[in-house]
Amino acid sequence: MKTIHVSILLCSSLLALAQPQPTGKEPPRGPGSKPSLMNPAALKAKAPDDFKAQFTTTKGDFVVEVHRDWAPNGADRFYNLVKNGFYDGVVFYRVVPNFMVQFGINGNTKIDAAWAHANIRDDAVKQGNKRGRVTYAMAGPNTRTTELFINFKDNSFLDSQGFPAFGEVVEGMDVVDKIYGGYGDMQEMHGHGPSPSKIHAEGNAYLTKNFSQLDSIKTAKILP
Repeated sequence: MKTIHVSILLCSSLLALAQPQPTGKEPPRGPGSKPSLMNPAALKAKAPDDFKAQFTTTKGDFVVEVHRDWAPNGADRFYNLVKNGFYDGVVFYRVVPNFMVQFGINGNTKIDAAWAHANIRDDAVKQGNKRGRVTYAMAGPNTRTTELFINFKDNSFLDSQGFPAFGEVVEGMDVVDKIYGGYGDMQEMHGHGPSPSKIHAEGNAYLTKNFSQLDSIKTAKILP
């Protein structure tokens, strides 16, 4: 059973890795895209030792507290993504009851493509996957990019598989618990939820048309 759960986490990231390799040129800017988000290599700011990020969602607000010493590479990437608006408009596309909720595919396909291969190096697992902890999805060593999951319960079996938590929900976990999961798992895992490959190809337009009840992030910001 544990192996099945780990495979579930890896699947969507593997699909992201299957996208075409970037050319080194800035992709054309789509509607609503931000120039900074089109150039992942430029977003390398070091995160504060400790900071909080507030997510305003269609279900309410929750706050993630990040401790950089838990997972420095993951914390720095998260800080840059939130600070530059990457998660604004992102949909919680996958909810597995009693396991986790996953998100982090940008609804703008141009931005999504720019980040598809912007991998960060692995961090050691210093803090594990307890309820409320926030962790990156990945597809093997050194493949973390932008996709995250929040643990609904203690998933400590993931610790030995190399999934380090970098932060935790300190306010609004009740909001996270209410994120809509009525579609079930993603289609690639024999569920009725969205197909990550189609999100990568079509963006939020695909989700809005076919999965209108999914919850999403309105805005995410670093708190002062």
